[in-house]
Amino acid sequence: MAVGLTSESLTRLRARGFQADRQTKGTLASVVRLVPPRGMSLAQAQRAVRVADAAAIADYDHFYYTDGASGCTGVSCEAVSLVGWNLPATKQCGPVPTIGLIDTGIDREHEALRGQSIEIVSGLQLHGDPSQRDHGTAIAALLVGRSGSSAPGLLPEARILAVDAFYRDGGTADRTDVTTLVMALEALAERKVRVVNMSLSGPPNEVLKRAIASAQAKGMTIIAAAGNNGAGAEPSYPAAYPGVIAVTAVDNKRDVYRRATQGDYIDLAAPGVDLWVAAPGGGGTTKSGTSYAVPFISAAAAILHASDTTLNPADLEAALDSNALDLGKPGRDQTYGHGLLQAANLCPSHADEMPVAQSHVESDATAP
Repeated sequence: MAVGLTSESLTRLRARGFQADRQTKGTLASVVRLVPPRGMSLAQAQRAVRVADAAAIADYDHFYYTDGASGCTGVSCEAVSLVGWNLPATKQCGPVPTIGLIDTGIDREHEALRGQSIEIVSGLQLHGDPSQRDHGTAIAALLVGRSGSSAPGLLPEARILAVDAFYRDGGTADRTDVTTLVMALEALAERKVRVVNMSLSGPPNEVLKRAIASAQAKGMTIIAAAGNNGAGAEPSYPAAYPGVIAVTAVDNKRDVYRRATQGDYIDLAAPGVDLWVAAPGGGGTTKSGTSYAVPFISAAAAILHASDTTLNPADLEAALDSNALDLGKPGRDQTYGHGLLQAANLCPSHADEMPVAQSHVESDATAP
């Protein structure tokens, strides 16, 4: 795939046997996915693109996966208390901006999401079978789950603009690719979305990097999962790109998630271990992973935007960092970044306010 190809360069590549099977709108970056002629290796194809247009960036159409894991048992941790999530009604902070969500499908009929303000963006050129709805349903409910439901969210009055960018293509896992991610970002940028939750990760990719930089230049704050590949793994992307807020996960003892990827790119920590989350079809389950920590930072970013609409992405990140509780080694470190999100001072509150979301524990068989 390539970004920045001129029409003349694309014509020359077509004359050599290349086919352009997908192309983004160009709102953020004009990305073309190219199918090389039969018998040409991917490395040869990449070189051919660079020869045709030296100013273009060519890379592979890498796959990206959600960063959640299941299997935790026991009572869910008091995540909202851990970060001091005791915010006033969103109207007091100001109008909360629409939160963009790039994820799998969502079960909008789940009791926690039924009637909530969730719009699904359609029209992406997905290939393969439809994604499963487990991950997207969990993340959406963490953000805007209905108060009083089995999975109340952090900002139940907020609005989500969601893009199902994932599909199942011959395997058991949901995945997406660079072209689809750029299309999803473009769809959100066209709607002026300022906060985007990306609970996903994959390898570095120059085309995706260019698109994200363009989105940031338009005022978009992107929050992404640090990855679940272990402490010694390579950095995960898009979290490790400049300006993207990389989020790791901690448990109720403030210890880092055992599978969390670590590195210099980590910015903030949030609850992401043994969380009670909504499950498609109704009820819920406990989940762990850096994916589930991302909505805490996305919700906090939305509150900051509501409190001060003039904040640019860099200012917003600085405000979040300054409100973090330092964990691990003094100062920023590779495990916790600047530390654990502290939400109490994101906007003025009253002493008699109650948390907008609480961990839900039931005595029947649906409890975690």
